[in-house]
Amino acid sequence: MKAAVIYQKGELPQYVDFPEPIIQNDDEVLVSVKAVAIKHFDKGRAAGTHYSSDAPQGSGRVIGGDGVCLLEDGTRVYGMGISGMLAEKATIHKDRMVKIPATLDDATGAALPNAVIGAAMGLKFKADIQPGDVVLINGATGFTGRVAVQIAKYYGAKKVIATGRNQQSLDELLRLGADETISLVQGDEAFKAQIKAIHTQTPIDVIIDYLWGHTAEIILACIKGDGTFTNRIRYVSVGAMAGDLIQLSAANLRSVDLQLSGSGLGAWSKKQVGQFFTEILPEMFELAAKGKLTVETINVNLEDITGLWDLDVPGGKRLVVTI
Repeated sequence: MKAAVIYQKGELPQYVDFPEPIIQNDDEVLVSVKAVAIKHFDKGRAAGTHYSSDAPQGSGRVIGGDGVCLLEDGTRVYGMGISGMLAEKATIHKDRMVKIPATLDDATGAALPNAVIGAAMGLKFKADIQPGDVVLINGATGFTGRVAVQIAKYYGAKKVIATGRNQQSLDELLRLGADETISLVQGDEAFKAQIKAIHTQTPIDVIIDYLWGHTAEIILACIKGDGTFTNRIRYVSVGAMAGDLIQLSAANLRSVDLQLSGSGLGAWSKKQVGQFFTEILPEMFELAAKGKLTVETINVNLEDITGLWDLDVPGGKRLVVTI
């Protein structure tokens, strides 16, 4: 079969002939792959920079962790790969696949799940979002952030504030459901002033953070209390695009009813991961099929993977490899 194979960490994937994967036990199923989204997660694992990455084995390994595929009877499903997914054939977990609505295209079906994982899991299980909550999404102009804005509204957020650097993307977020946007291009003092003004007028209940770094330090400083009673704030770190480390004042933890947590691999329970496949993702697929949850993709062919691996994808879009 044809596949995208990594031979050494950090190298570009190669489009080559590779042995077809073999089912190892009854919990696996062999599928024909139709579409796979290329995510920061995939690139991080391929480069060896993500905390879950492993080394290529033997003569290389197929990359890609999930995608849209066909079962032997022709049923179209989203599946989590056991073998690499950027290939004509792959093995997937039987208990980690979701049927895709007939009206949903392959590219959207491949692109949406990772964003749902990065948005809904944090909102639902870590932030325990409630109808009427005020939600701040830090770094919302990326693909997952745009999905998070829409899901927060769907889950009943009264107000969604989105931050980002790209003004065009911020304007588009207003059409996707954001109530207010804040540019990260402006200086720190102006950014602080906007956050403080919003928090004073409509106290922020949930913060979903895809950036971390310096912007997280500013936001945490803005929500620090003054000794009076405060609302409960659930701050959830999902990404670290602006840096992995921050300085956190102890006063932040003592002066406000603050819950600080993360949402990612290792942070969810088995039950929550099960709910993702049985409840959350099927629901989001249906929303997308009805046009109530929208994403944008750039579709490319598997044979062009080497030249497209480092493609500069416009903000808010996802690169999807079709097979």
